[in-house]
Amino acid sequence: MKKWLLMIVMSFAVVTLPSLAAGDIAAGKVISAQCAACHGVDGNSSEPSFPKLAGQGEGYLYKQLLNFASGTRESLIMGPMIADISAQGLADLSAYYASQKVTAGLVSESLIEQGQKLYRAGNKETGVPACMSCHGPRGAGIPAAKWPALSGQHARYVEMQLDAFSQGDRNNDPNDMMRDISSRLSADEKKAVSAYISALH
Repeated sequence: MKKWLLMIVMSFAVVTLPSLAAGDIAAGKVISAQCAACHGVDGNSSEPSFPKLAGQGEGYLYKQLLNFASGTRESLIMGPMIADISAQGLADLSAYYASQKVTAGLVSESLIEQGQKLYRAGNKETGVPACMSCHGPRGAGIPAAKWPALSGQHARYVEMQLDAFSQGDRNNDPNDMMRDISSRLSADEKKAVSAYISALH
């Protein structure tokens, strides 16, 4: 546990994150029209493999968009989609989605107990810390650290990201934190905690 607390503190100190320009919500709403097909008009996507953006931390969204634009986070879809949007436009888009309200997800009752245990207590036997230590007890994330909100996110999308981190396909996490954590989770644990997160509010 002390190891994880130290890593969290170090993340605040050593991770250099892009500065966030002041975003304009109205301007972001205009830009969001080109994103609606995948992410929904208000940022609540109907496709489980596409993330809900509504209510996500503005700084986190901005960081991810910059990572897509630079290729730090690889995506054959997102890279081309935002290639022609300026940094200010990305900030505006981030502000718009952050201002929207995420809709609640549905959770499988058979998975909720295991998922809740992992989210709130982790797994001491495998060295997995509680998810809420970084993402908050209600899944609101830590905006100052640009750590994402998780509450209401599609279970399928969360599970896909955990798989991507554990396989090294996604590597834009500070100090390899998510790659390390997700690599310690079994397939069943990923499915359970993802299901729990989808209904967390």
